[in-house]
Amino acid sequence: MTLRGRLTAAFLTVVLGPVLLGAFFVGSTLSAVDRGRATERLGLAAAGVRTSVDALCQQLRAAADAVALVADPAARPRAADQVVGRGLAAAVQIVDTAGRTSYATIGGPAGPWQDCAADAATGPVRALAARVRLRDPAGADLGTVAAAQPVDPAFVARLAAVTGVGVTLLDDPGRTTHTTEDREVRAAVLAAAREADGDRVTDTADGRYVRRVGPSPGQPLPLVLSVPGERPPGLYAALVGAVVLAALLAVLAAWRLARVTTRPLVELAGAVDRVAHGDLTARVPVRSRDEIGRLAAAFNRMTRETGSYVAALTSSRDQLRSHLTVLGDTLASTHDLQRILRVILHSAIAATGARAGAVLLLDGDGVLVGQCVEGLDGRWPTGDPADPATLRVPVGAGVLGTVAATGEPLRGRWEPADPPTGEPSCETYVAVPFAAPRGAEPRGGPDRPGHPPADDDAHCALGVLALYDRPGADEFDDGDLVTLRTFAGHAAVAVENVRVHEEAQRLSLTDPLTGLWNYRYLRESIRREVERANRFGRMLSVLALDLDRFKDVNDTWGHAAGDAVLVEFARRVRGEIREVDLAFRQGGEEFVVLLPETDARGATIVAERLGSVVRDQPVRVEGHTGEPIAVPVTVSIGIAVYPDHAAGGQQVLDAADDALYAAKAAGRDGYRLARAPDPVPTQEIPVVAAAVSPPDGLPRAGAGDAAPVAQGGASSGPHPPRQSRGR
Repeated sequence: MTLRGRLTAAFLTVVLGPVLLGAFFVGSTLSAVDRGRATERLGLAAAGVRTSVDALCQQLRAAADAVALVADPAARPRAADQVVGRGLAAAVQIVDTAGRTSYATIGGPAGPWQDCAADAATGPVRALAARVRLRDPAGADLGTVAAAQPVDPAFVARLAAVTGVGVTLLDDPGRTTHTTEDREVRAAVLAAAREADGDRVTDTADGRYVRRVGPSPGQPLPLVLSVPGERPPGLYAALVGAVVLAALLAVLAAWRLARVTTRPLVELAGAVDRVAHGDLTARVPVRSRDEIGRLAAAFNRMTRETGSYVAALTSSRDQLRSHLTVLGDTLASTHDLQRILRVILHSAIAATGARAGAVLLLDGDGVLVGQCVEGLDGRWPTGDPADPATLRVPVGAGVLGTVAATGEPLRGRWEPADPPTGEPSCETYVAVPFAAPRGAEPRGGPDRPGHPPADDDAHCALGVLALYDRPGADEFDDGDLVTLRTFAGHAAVAVENVRVHEEAQRLSLTDPLTGLWNYRYLRESIRREVERANRFGRMLSVLALDLDRFKDVNDTWGHAAGDAVLVEFARRVRGEIREVDLAFRQGGEEFVVLLPETDARGATIVAERLGSVVRDQPVRVEGHTGEPIAVPVTVSIGIAVYPDHAAGGQQVLDAADDALYAAKAAGRDGYRLARAPDPVPTQEIPVVAAAVSPPDGLPRAGAGDAAPVAQGGASSGPHPPRQSRGR
C-alpha cells in the first residue's frame, strides 16, 4: 500500500472509529433503556396478576366457607344459591365423602376446575376454585364445598385491564387458550414465551418484550405477559444513514489531506532515487517550514556532505576488515553452509567495493559448481541466472579453473577465452582458492578427479571465491587480495565444519556394519511416513524381517561369518526395493523395511521377492579353515499396513512384529500379513491378480484392495531394538 493509501486509511480509522462507536453506543443504550423499562413494566404487571388471582382465590374461599358454616344440611343449597346470586362465585358445588355431588348451583362453568391451592395446572383451565372441608358439629368429615369462578376471555381481559399489558393464558402443552394479543403478534409472543425461563424477559423480532408468570403456589395459571418496546421507529436506519454520510465526508477529507501531504514526499523519493544511481547533485524544493520541509532541507544538506563521507568510508575500510575477521570466527561455528557462504560473499563484496561475486565449490567430477552469487545479472554465461548451480567451470579451464588447479590466486583485467569457459563476463576480477585445514581431507581423497596432488604442506582444494568489477573500472589491488584471502579462509573452515557435521549426523543414524539406517532413525522415519500417509490419504506398508536360525550361523562358522551374512543380506535388500523405500537394521538379525504408498498386495510382492533372492543364493563366507563356504539363508517376514492394521507408527511396527512371529510359527522361510484389529478400521476385500490399480497407481488408505494372506495378533507399547531371539 502506498503512503497516500496508508494516510487515507489512518484518517478514516481515526474519524470513523468514534462515529461507529458512538452509533453503537447510542443504539445499545437506547435498547438497554427500552429493555429496562419493559422489564420494569412486566415486573409490575406480574405482581398485579398475582395479586388479582390471589384476591379472587380469597373471595372464592370466603364464599365456600360461608356455605360450609351453615349447620343445617337442608339450608346449604339455599346458602349456595345466595352466594352465587350475590356474585361472590359463579358456581358452588357440594361433594360428600364418597365423591358424589350432593348439590351444585345451576349454570356453573365447565370443568376441570383448577384449585387455587395447587402449584400448577395439569391441563386446560376452565375455572378457578377454592375448596373447604365440610364438617358436622362433632367435627366429622362430611365432604367438601367448592366455589368456582370461570377463567374465560373476560377474565383474561380483566387481568389485562388491571396490569396494562397483553395477557395470554396457555394450556398445559403450551398452546394459547385465551389472549388479548393482536392476531399478527400472537405467534411471535408465543414463540418467545417458549424460550422464557422463570422470570427472564425475552423479546420478539418486532420489538415486543415477553415474560411468563406462573404457574406457582397460589397462582396456578400459566400466563404470558407482553408489552411493546418504546424504541423510536427507524432508529437503526437513521444511525446507519448517519454513519454512511460521515464515511463519505471522511473519505473526501482523507483523500484531499493525503494528496497534500504526500506530494513533497514524492518529490523527495525521486531525488533519493537519483542519488542512489550516483547523481549527488539532486536537490528537493523546500515548499514549507513544517516537518516535511525540514526533511527536504536535511536531504539537500545530506547530499552535499555525501562526497566527504565517501572518502571517510574508504579510510575506515581497514577497520571494517578487522571486524569481519571476528564475524568470520562466529560464522565458522554455524552448520548452514548456504547461509554462511552468502554472508561471506556479501561481506567480501562490501569490504572490497566490488559490484558482483561468486562462491564455487569443487564437486567429485572435477568441476567448480556455483553455490551462491550476487550482482551477476547480465553477466551470466548460460542457463538460468536465478540458479547458481548453472555456473559450472571445469578445473584447469579459464581463470577460476586455473585458480582451483594451481592453488594460486589471480587478479587483473578480463580477457575472454576462446572457446568460452563458462565463467561470468566482467571487466576486472580477483579470485582466490580456499582449501581444507591441515589434517582434514575432504571425502573422496586427494586423488579425486580435478584435485591437484597434495604434499605434506599443501591443503586439499575445496573451491574458489571470486569478485568482479570495481567502481570506476579500477583493478583490484593487493589489499583486496589480502581481504579476499581472509574470507576464503573462513569459507574453508565453514565448508569443512559442515561436512564433518553431516558425516557425524550420518554416522549417528546408520548401522556401521550393514550401512542401513539404524533403530533411532526408524523411530523418526515411521512417525514421518505415518504423518505423510495421513496427509495424502495413502497407505504405508511395514515389513519386519528376521533371518531364520541365525544363531546357528554364528555358532557353526563364527561371528565373522555371521557379520558377512548380515552385510550380504543388507545388500540384497537394498537391491530389491525402490529409492523411496527405507531399510533399517533394528538390531541383531532383525530388519525393517518401510514401503510408502504401498498396499498389502504390493507389500506381499516385495516380501516374495526378498524371500526368493535370499533363499535362492546362499551366502559365501570364509570358514574356520579359510575355505569359502556357501551358507544357506532364509528369512521370515511379517507384513502390516497402515492404517488397515494399526492407528499409529509404533502400533504398525508391533503389528508387523506379531505377523513375523506368526511367520516363524508357521515354519519360517515365508511371510504373514498382520491380523486386522477389532473393530476393523477398514475392510479388506480379496483382489484377484489382474486387479487394476487406481489411475495414479497409488493405493488409497482404507480402500480395501489387499487380500489377506495370514492372520496374526497385534501388540502395543514401544520397545528397544531386540538384538536376538535365537529363532
